[in-house]
Amino acid sequence: MSETKMSTASNGSTGAQANDVYQKMHAENLSIYYGKFRAVAEVTVPVREKMITAIIGPSGCGKSTLLRSFNRMNDLVAVARVSGKIMLDGLDIYGTDVDVVEVRRRVGMVFQRPNPFPKSIYDNVAYGVKLNNTRIRKGDLDAIVEDSLQGAALWDEVKDKLKQSGTALSGGQQQRLCIARAIATHPDVLLMDEPCAALDPIATVKVEELMQELKKQFTIVIVTHNMQQAARASDYTMMMMMRSDRAGEMIEFDQTKKIFTNPRDKRTEDYVNGRFG
Repeated sequence: MSETKMSTASNGSTGAQANDVYQKMHAENLSIYYGKFRAVAEVTVPVREKMITAIIGPSGCGKSTLLRSFNRMNDLVAVARVSGKIMLDGLDIYGTDVDVVEVRRRVGMVFQRPNPFPKSIYDNVAYGVKLNNTRIRKGDLDAIVEDSLQGAALWDEVKDKLKQSGTALSGGQQQRLCIARAIATHPDVLLMDEPCAALDPIATVKVEELMQELKKQFTIVIVTHNMQQAARASDYTMMMMMRSDRAGEMIEFDQTKKIFTNPRDKRTEDYVNGRFG
Protein backbone atom coordinates (compact mmCIF):
# COMPACT_ATOMS: atom_id res chain seq x y z
CA MET A 1 0.00 0.00 0.00
CA SER A 2 1.35 3.35 -0.97
CA GLU A 3 2.49 5.95 1.52
CA THR A 4 1.41 9.56 1.51
CA LYS A 5 4.15 12.13 0.94
CA MET A 6 4.04 15.77 1.93
CA SER A 7 6.82 18.34 2.14
CA THR A 8 7.31 19.93 5.56
CA ALA A 9 9.48 23.01 5.84
CA SER A 10 11.72 23.38 8.87
CA ASN A 11 10.42 26.86 9.64
CA GLY A 12 6.73 25.97 9.38
CA SER A 13 4.40 25.11 12.24
CA THR A 14 3.97 21.54 10.98
CA GLY A 15 7.55 20.99 9.92
CA ALA A 16 10.20 18.95 11.65
CA GLN A 17 12.55 18.64 8.69
CA ALA A 18 13.13 20.38 5.37
CA ASN A 19 13.13 17.11 3.41
CA ASP A 20 10.05 15.14 2.38
CA VAL A 21 8.32 13.24 5.19
CA TYR A 22 6.49 10.01 4.47
CA GLN A 23 3.24 9.63 6.35
CA LYS A 24 0.68 6.96 7.03
CA MET A 25 -1.97 9.61 7.72
CA HIS A 26 -2.24 13.35 7.62
CA ALA A 27 -4.89 15.93 8.36
CA GLU A 28 -5.34 18.82 5.94
CA ASN A 29 -7.05 22.02 7.12
CA LEU A 30 -9.25 19.96 9.42
CA SER A 31 -12.01 21.61 11.44
CA ILE A 32 -14.45 19.70 13.65
CA TYR A 33 -17.83 21.05 14.67
CA TYR A 34 -20.50 20.08 17.18
CA GLY A 35 -23.52 21.86 15.77
CA LYS A 36 -22.44 25.49 15.31
CA PHE A 37 -19.56 25.23 17.78
CA ARG A 38 -16.15 24.66 16.23
CA ALA A 39 -14.17 22.42 18.60
CA VAL A 40 -11.04 22.05 16.43
CA ALA A 41 -9.87 24.70 13.97
CA GLU A 42 -7.90 24.20 10.74
CA VAL A 43 -5.40 21.54 11.82
CA THR A 44 -2.82 20.34 9.32
CA VAL A 45 -0.52 17.69 10.75
CA PRO A 46 1.38 14.61 9.53
CA VAL A 47 1.35 11.20 11.21
CA ARG A 48 4.55 9.35 10.36
CA GLU A 49 4.46 5.63 9.71
CA LYS A 50 5.61 3.29 12.51
CA MET A 51 6.32 6.14 14.87
CA ILE A 52 4.51 7.46 17.93
CA THR A 53 2.91 10.89 17.66
CA ALA A 54 1.76 12.50 20.92
CA ILE A 55 -0.95 15.14 21.09
CA ILE A 56 -0.59 17.38 24.15
CA GLY A 57 -2.23 20.53 25.45
CA PRO A 58 -4.49 21.87 28.21
CA SER A 59 -7.83 20.27 29.02
CA GLY A 60 -10.61 21.28 26.66
CA CYS A 61 -8.42 22.19 23.69
CA GLY A 62 -9.78 19.43 21.43
CA LYS A 63 -7.13 16.69 21.73
CA SER A 64 -9.53 13.77 22.08
CA THR A 65 -11.93 15.25 19.54
CA LEU A 66 -9.08 15.41 17.04
CA LEU A 67 -7.96 11.87 17.86
CA ARG A 68 -11.46 10.44 17.39
CA SER A 69 -11.68 12.09 13.99
CA PHE A 70 -8.84 9.85 12.78
CA ASN A 71 -11.18 6.84 12.71
CA ARG A 72 -14.48 8.70 12.41
CA MET A 73 -15.61 7.96 15.96
CA ASN A 74 -17.11 11.46 16.01
CA ASP A 75 -19.65 10.20 13.48
CA LEU A 76 -21.41 8.59 16.43
CA VAL A 77 -22.30 12.10 17.70
CA ALA A 78 -25.36 13.24 15.74
CA VAL A 79 -24.41 16.94 15.62
CA ALA A 80 -20.73 16.37 14.75
CA ARG A 81 -19.33 17.25 11.32
CA VAL A 82 -15.95 17.93 9.79
CA SER A 83 -14.45 20.08 7.07
CA GLY A 84 -11.08 19.48 5.48
CA LYS A 85 -9.49 16.08 4.94
CA ILE A 86 -7.87 13.21 6.77
CA MET A 87 -5.81 11.07 4.41
CA LEU A 88 -4.91 7.42 5.07
CA ASP A 89 -2.52 6.02 2.46
CA GLY A 90 -3.78 8.65 0.04
CA LEU A 91 -7.46 7.93 0.74
CA ASP A 92 -9.68 10.65 2.23
CA ILE A 93 -11.42 8.74 5.04
CA TYR A 94 -14.28 11.26 4.95
CA GLY A 95 -14.90 10.67 1.26
CA THR A 96 -18.49 9.94 0.25
CA ASP A 97 -17.75 6.40 -0.99
CA VAL A 98 -15.62 5.31 1.99
CA ASP A 99 -16.65 2.29 4.09
CA VAL A 100 -16.62 3.55 7.70
CA VAL A 101 -16.40 0.01 9.07
CA GLU A 102 -13.25 -0.57 7.05
CA VAL A 103 -11.80 2.74 8.27
CA ARG A 104 -12.29 1.61 11.86
CA ARG A 105 -10.73 -1.75 11.11
CA ARG A 106 -7.66 -0.05 9.69
CA VAL A 107 -7.53 2.58 12.46
CA GLY A 108 -8.01 0.89 15.83
CA MET A 109 -8.59 2.65 19.14
CA VAL A 110 -7.76 2.15 22.81
CA PHE A 111 -9.70 4.31 25.24
CA GLN A 112 -8.81 6.09 28.47
CA ARG A 113 -10.37 3.52 30.77
CA PRO A 114 -10.01 -0.21 30.09
CA ASN A 115 -13.28 -1.44 28.59
CA PRO A 116 -13.10 -5.22 28.12
CA PHE A 117 -16.33 -6.83 27.01
CA PRO A 118 -18.17 -9.01 29.58
CA LYS A 119 -16.80 -12.03 27.78
CA SER A 120 -13.89 -14.41 28.19
CA ILE A 121 -10.33 -13.24 27.56
CA TYR A 122 -10.33 -15.34 24.38
CA ASP A 123 -13.63 -13.92 23.12
CA ASN A 124 -12.53 -10.35 23.84
CA VAL A 125 -9.58 -10.71 21.48
CA ALA A 126 -11.47 -12.78 18.91
CA TYR A 127 -14.51 -10.49 18.76
CA GLY A 128 -13.42 -8.10 16.01
CA VAL A 129 -11.75 -10.86 14.00
CA LYS A 130 -14.94 -12.92 13.89
CA LEU A 131 -16.95 -9.82 13.07
CA ASN A 132 -14.78 -9.21 10.00
CA ASN A 133 -14.49 -12.87 8.97
CA THR A 134 -17.42 -15.05 9.97
CA ARG A 135 -15.90 -18.11 8.25
CA ILE A 136 -12.51 -18.07 9.94
CA ARG A 137 -11.30 -21.52 11.04
CA LYS A 138 -10.90 -22.24 14.74
CA GLY A 139 -7.20 -23.00 14.37
CA ASP A 140 -6.57 -19.72 12.56
CA LEU A 141 -8.56 -17.82 15.20
CA ASP A 142 -6.59 -19.50 17.98
CA ALA A 143 -3.35 -18.37 16.35
CA ILE A 144 -4.56 -14.78 16.00
CA VAL A 145 -5.66 -14.66 19.66
CA GLU A 146 -2.30 -15.98 20.83
CA ASP A 147 -0.33 -13.66 18.53
CA SER A 148 -2.36 -10.65 19.67
CA LEU A 149 -1.94 -11.46 23.36
CA GLN A 150 1.78 -11.97 22.71
CA GLY A 151 1.87 -8.63 20.94
CA ALA A 152 0.19 -6.98 23.93
CA ALA A 153 2.69 -8.61 26.34
CA LEU A 154 -0.16 -10.44 28.07
CA TRP A 155 0.04 -14.03 26.82
CA ASP A 156 2.28 -15.42 29.56
CA GLU A 157 -0.07 -14.00 32.22
CA VAL A 158 -3.34 -15.36 30.79
CA LYS A 159 -2.52 -18.36 28.58
CA ASP A 160 -3.88 -20.79 31.19
CA LYS A 161 -7.12 -18.87 31.82
CA LEU A 162 -8.38 -17.82 28.41
CA LYS A 163 -11.93 -18.89 29.32
CA GLN A 164 -12.04 -16.59 32.34
CA SER A 165 -13.75 -13.21 32.10
CA GLY A 166 -11.66 -10.31 30.86
CA THR A 167 -13.27 -8.11 33.51
CA ALA A 168 -11.59 -10.21 36.24
CA LEU A 169 -8.12 -9.02 35.22
CA SER A 170 -6.29 -6.17 36.94
CA GLY A 171 -6.62 -2.67 35.48
CA GLY A 172 -3.27 -2.83 33.71
CA GLN A 173 -4.02 -6.29 32.34
CA GLN A 174 -7.44 -5.12 31.15
CA GLN A 175 -5.84 -2.26 29.24
CA ARG A 176 -3.37 -4.63 27.60
CA LEU A 177 -6.31 -6.92 26.78
CA CYS A 178 -7.98 -3.98 25.05
CA ILE A 179 -4.75 -3.37 23.13
CA ALA A 180 -4.70 -7.05 22.12
CA ARG A 181 -8.30 -6.73 20.95
CA ALA A 182 -7.40 -3.63 18.91
CA ILE A 183 -4.38 -5.18 17.18
CA ALA A 184 -6.08 -8.53 16.47
CA THR A 185 -7.70 -7.10 13.32
CA HIS A 186 -4.26 -5.96 12.08
CA PRO A 187 -4.93 -2.21 11.86
CA ASP A 188 -2.55 0.18 10.13
CA VAL A 189 -2.88 2.82 12.85
CA LEU A 190 -3.50 2.53 16.58
CA LEU A 191 -5.08 5.48 18.42
CA MET A 192 -4.64 5.71 22.19
CA ASP A 193 -6.67 8.22 24.21
CA GLU A 194 -4.97 8.65 27.61
CA PRO A 195 -4.32 4.89 27.79
CA CYS A 196 -2.52 5.09 31.15
CA ALA A 197 -4.75 7.63 32.91
CA ALA A 198 -6.51 4.97 35.00
CA LEU A 199 -3.39 2.86 35.67
CA ASP A 200 -0.88 2.75 38.50
CA PRO A 201 2.80 3.64 37.82
CA ILE A 202 3.90 0.01 37.35
CA ALA A 203 1.13 -0.71 34.83
CA THR A 204 1.90 2.59 33.10
CA VAL A 205 5.52 1.57 32.57
CA LYS A 206 4.39 -1.75 31.07
CA VAL A 207 2.08 0.01 28.61
CA GLU A 208 4.80 2.51 27.64
CA GLU A 209 7.26 -0.33 27.05
CA LEU A 210 4.60 -2.13 25.04
CA MET A 211 4.10 0.94 22.85
CA GLN A 212 7.76 0.85 21.87
CA GLU A 213 7.32 -2.73 20.68
CA LEU A 214 4.04 -2.02 18.94
CA LYS A 215 5.45 0.82 16.86
CA LYS A 216 7.60 -1.74 15.03
CA GLN A 217 4.34 -2.89 13.43
CA PHE A 218 1.85 -0.04 13.85
CA THR A 219 1.65 3.71 13.50
CA ILE A 220 0.56 5.11 16.89
CA VAL A 221 -1.12 8.37 17.89
CA ILE A 222 -1.53 9.03 21.60
CA VAL A 223 -3.29 11.76 23.56
CA THR A 224 -1.74 12.34 26.97
CA HIS A 225 -1.76 14.93 29.75
CA ASN A 226 1.41 13.36 31.16
CA MET A 227 4.31 15.42 29.86
CA GLN A 228 6.88 12.89 31.07
CA GLN A 229 5.04 10.17 29.18
CA ALA A 230 4.96 12.22 25.98
CA ALA A 231 8.67 12.95 26.32
CA ARG A 232 9.55 9.31 27.03
CA ALA A 233 7.28 7.52 24.62
CA SER A 234 6.77 9.61 21.48
CA ASP A 235 8.85 10.43 18.42
CA TYR A 236 6.82 13.49 17.38
CA THR A 237 4.63 15.82 19.41
CA MET A 238 1.77 18.09 18.44
CA MET A 239 0.93 20.96 20.79
CA MET A 240 -2.67 22.25 20.90
CA MET A 241 -4.13 25.34 22.56
CA MET A 242 -7.60 26.85 22.83
CA ARG A 243 -8.22 30.06 20.89
CA SER A 244 -10.29 32.99 22.15
CA ASP A 245 -13.35 31.50 20.39
CA ARG A 246 -12.74 28.23 22.35
CA ALA A 247 -11.74 26.30 19.24
CA GLY A 248 -8.66 24.12 19.65
CA GLU A 249 -5.81 24.74 17.25
CA MET A 250 -2.36 23.30 16.67
CA ILE A 251 0.32 25.81 17.59
CA GLU A 252 3.38 23.62 17.04
CA PHE A 253 4.47 20.24 15.69
CA ASP A 254 8.00 18.86 15.73
CA GLN A 255 10.23 16.07 16.90
CA THR A 256 9.48 15.40 20.55
CA LYS A 257 13.01 16.24 21.66
CA LYS A 258 12.73 19.70 20.07
CA ILE A 259 9.28 20.34 21.54
CA PHE A 260 10.57 19.62 25.05
CA THR A 261 14.00 21.26 24.80
CA ASN A 262 13.74 24.01 22.20
CA PRO A 263 10.12 24.83 21.24
CA ARG A 264 9.46 27.67 18.84
CA ASP A 265 6.31 28.92 20.57
CA LYS A 266 6.51 30.47 24.05
CA ARG A 267 3.15 28.92 24.93
CA THR A 268 4.58 25.46 24.28
CA GLU A 269 7.58 26.20 26.48
CA ASP A 270 5.33 27.40 29.30
CA TYR A 271 3.06 24.38 29.05
CA VAL A 272 5.70 21.64 28.97
CA ASN A 273 7.44 23.32 31.90
CA GLY A 274 4.25 23.42 33.94
CA ARG A 275 3.83 27.18 34.01
CA PHE A 276 0.20 27.06 32.88
CA GLY A 277 -2.46 24.70 31.59
